[in-house]
This record gives sequence, structure tokens and C-alpha cells, in this order.
Amino acid sequence: MQLHIPTPAIGACGYSLREGSPEFDDVGAGLDEAEALGVEVVELPAYAWHLIVDGRILESRLKDLVRALEGRRLGYTIHGALAINLMDLPERLPRHEKVLAANIEIAAAVGARHLVVHAGFVRDPDDDLEVAYSRQRDALARAGDLAAARGVTLCVENIFRFIHARETASPAKLAGELAAIDHPAVKATLDVSHAYIRCTDARLDPIAEMAALAPYVAHFHLHDSFGRPNERRAGDLWYYDPAEAVAFGEGDLHLPIGWGGIDWDSVVQTVRPAPGAIAILELNPRHWRELKDQVEVLRVLAGRFRAELAPVG
Repeated sequence: MQLHIPTPAIGACGYSLREGSPEFDDVGAGLDEAEALGVEVVELPAYAWHLIVDGRILESRLKDLVRALEGRRLGYTIHGALAINLMDLPERLPRHEKVLAANIEIAAAVGARHLVVHAGFVRDPDDDLEVAYSRQRDALARAGDLAAARGVTLCVENIFRFIHARETASPAKLAGELAAIDHPAVKATLDVSHAYIRCTDARLDPIAEMAALAPYVAHFHLHDSFGRPNERRAGDLWYYDPAEAVAFGEGDLHLPIGWGGIDWDSVVQTVRPAPGAIAILELNPRHWRELKDQVEVLRVLAGRFRAELAPVG
């Protein structure tokens, strides 16, 4: 008879720093706060900082960033440019790959283990979806080679259909794409709230979809919502201020964990990644007053995730 011992899945917990100054001259205060809160890792919002011009790294500024991060007990991950879209049309794809390559170099320079990049999406009405997926697979394989050479793991984050997107991968579809790539430096970031929104839109079971992605997950983005898409189309719910979206519980709200409608019990019972994943709280700055309490909530939630069961005896 074999016994199975559940293995903790999460190796480190932390949160995304607020975007702040595009010159990252306030990053020191953010790191002070993170150290005081006792987290192991912070995610750096490199997409919001002036580090790249037309795909070219501003080396002097990168050196400034490296100096700003030195001497800390924190580990780092990087959130790359949100505009990177490896499913974009062929005439624009080289620009996306150039910016992604620069993001990989930045991640390597600061010693970040993971670089988060959003999954691609298709907006052009005439683009062939399967051809677009093929473009993304080829581009991720090339980027994976570059990342592996720099000691970085690309973590492809599941998103939802926004800005009139026709298509973006559901979690299970993303799992299939990563399986087809089969690259050791190309893994997944599971954003649980994004999964709920995408699956509501497509009438899919979010728990089953996330379970399919789990074997590829090296990174989590954890925050709450009600899983309701917000396309802001004619006839949809209208609101003026983002606070009203929170009041109505609509969209990608990045709420404190526990404020929304996500079934966290089902998530932690079903999603079983490989050991050593990093869990990052992505909190909307509007709710920053909740950060101290949320760090403890994050730790408890992260501690409930279990990796694939390992047979012993």
C-alpha cells in the first residue's frame, strides 16, 4: 500500500509594488514597506517604469534600478510590459518580441526568477485564430531560449477578453499551448480572478479550467472579484468612477482577498501545481490600507495550496 503525503505548493509569498513614479525614485519606500511586512518577494511593475525606448534598454536607468534594489533581503519577480502581444499581426510581432527581449534582460539584471507576460489576444477581425496561436507558440519558444540563457522563467499569465478582443486563451487552452511548446523556461502565471472572468464570458467551468492549467503554473496572481466581465459596450452597465465598478462588483477589480465572490475553497482543493510556486497578491492601490491584513490573509491562503500528491512507501 502506498501513502500519499501532500506537499506544500507555494515556496514564497509577496505582493506587487504600486506603480508610483515612472522614474522608480520611490521604489525604496516601497521596499521598506515590504520588508517591514515580512514578505519574501515583491513583484516589480517594470511595465510602468521608463527603462525601454523602442525596444532598447536605457542602460544608465537600469543600473539605477539595480542599485535601488541592492542590499535587500527580498526576492524579486518582474511584471513585463502589458502591451506585449505575441498573437499580434505579423507586421507588428517583431516589435513585441523586441520589447519582450528587453524585459528578459531587465529581469536577469535585477535577479528576478520570474518574468510575467500576458497571454496574447486577437482583435483583428480578419486574423485566423489558429495561425495567431501558432505565431505565439513560435515566439514563446524563441523567448524561452533567451530566458533560459539568462536564468529567467517566463510565466505566461491568463487574461480575459478586453479592449474588444476576439480571442484570448482560456486557462485550459493556455495549458494546451504550453504543452505544445514544452519549454522548461516557459511556464504559467495563474491569475484566479482573470480565470473566473474569462470563464464567465465563455460559459466554462473555471475550476476545471484552472485544474487543467495547474501542472504548468509556477506563479500565482491572487486577488478577488466577482468574475463578471466588463466590456463597456453599448447597453452594458454604465458607471463614471472606478469606485462605482467596485460598488456594483463588476470587472477586474483587484479586490482584497475575501471581498469578492471567488470560491477559494474549490480553488485550493483543485489547483495543484508543482512545488515551489510564487504567490503574488495584486491589490488595487485604492485598497492599499488593507495591505497589512491582506499579507496575513495571503499567507494563510497560500499555505492551503498543495502540490501534486507524491507517493511514498
